[in-house]
Amino acid sequence: MRPTLLWSLLLLLGVFAAAAAAPPAQLTLETYQEWCNDSAATHEMGDGELACGGRNNGPQRCPRPHPQESVNLGMCCLTYKRDFADVNPLSQLPAPQHPKIRLYNAEQVLSWEPVALSNSTRPVVYRVQFKYTDSKWFMADIMSIGVNCTQITATECDFTAASPSAGFPMDFNVTLRLRAELGALHSAWVTMPWFQHYRNVTVGPPENIEVTPGEGSLIIRFSSPFDIADTSTAFFCYYVHYWEKGGIQQVKGPFRSNSISLDNLKPFRAYCLQVQAQLLWNKSNIFRVGHLSNISCYETMADASTELQQVILISVGTFSLLSVLAGACFFLVLKYRGLIKYWFHTPPSIPLQIEEYLKDPTQPILEALDKDSSPKDDVWDSVSIISFPEKEQEDVLQTL
Repeated sequence: MRPTLLWSLLLLLGVFAAAAAAPPAQLTLETYQEWCNDSAATHEMGDGELACGGRNNGPQRCPRPHPQESVNLGMCCLTYKRDFADVNPLSQLPAPQHPKIRLYNAEQVLSWEPVALSNSTRPVVYRVQFKYTDSKWFMADIMSIGVNCTQITATECDFTAASPSAGFPMDFNVTLRLRAELGALHSAWVTMPWFQHYRNVTVGPPENIEVTPGEGSLIIRFSSPFDIADTSTAFFCYYVHYWEKGGIQQVKGPFRSNSISLDNLKPFRAYCLQVQAQLLWNKSNIFRVGHLSNISCYETMADASTELQQVILISVGTFSLLSVLAGACFFLVLKYRGLIKYWFHTPPSIPLQIEEYLKDPTQPILEALDKDSSPKDDVWDSVSIISFPEKEQEDVLQTL
């Protein structure tokens, strides 16, 4: 009896050990993932089967799990969570809605509407993949494309965020797809229609436009809407729409240069203009017409002949004006000569000796004048009589 009891105990321990090692019969993604994380690496071997390395049993083949079946997978595990979710529609998230790709100049931006879940507090993240013609799908991460668009919470993936020269090659055929993820759950892939940047891009107006008025001309300088690495495959040509204010619009072009001169314009006239770029892709003979720049107006300068005319007119006008002023002054001098002579005539002044006498009448000023004077000096053109007070007049008569 004792050997039988011992064998019974060993059998019971084996059953408990098998139950602990195997995943549950009714398989769920969360419990299955926990069990798989405790197993060795696995690899896909073909449709419907997975090869996996168990801790004890070694590599073996096992069927994929089915949501309606209870499968004892033994030591097999499932590496890609998407393989389980693809056959379990109850575990899928809603797919991102209304994805769109923005191709403006050098920009390559994928955007979409967020997935809203009312019964979850965790944020939904998104994963973006891309592929070229007849290639496999690649993760949109730093290593592959220069930006990280894997498990991001934003609803936008800017492939040119690192630099304007980043992103997908502009002449490649590119396909994008994205899905939503929440923990172990994910949505179905949403695949975008393929695009080629040169084929589908929206070309903006030229940038950094500078206009310099010249002699009957306008010199326009600008930069291209975006840089093209290989100008042998694609290049820009430019057109200028211009018109005199109130006049008829004219178009000049195409030009390959980033400097354009509008000649034969009327001097001292205001002209308005707009610049437009056009992208030409030689490989597919595709033309992408760009947007017009904002309207700007400038006034032209005088040319050489106009400047000569200005100099002559200014000289003649100045000479005529000076002649008129000189004639008017001469006429006024002749007509108002007496008045002018009166204005500029110096009034008579008292001699210095008499002025001193008037200040001090006791001085013998007259004797001094008689002594200092000589017969040659006693010549006067006129004699002035100065009145004094009566007392001072009597003193003067006495001295005479």
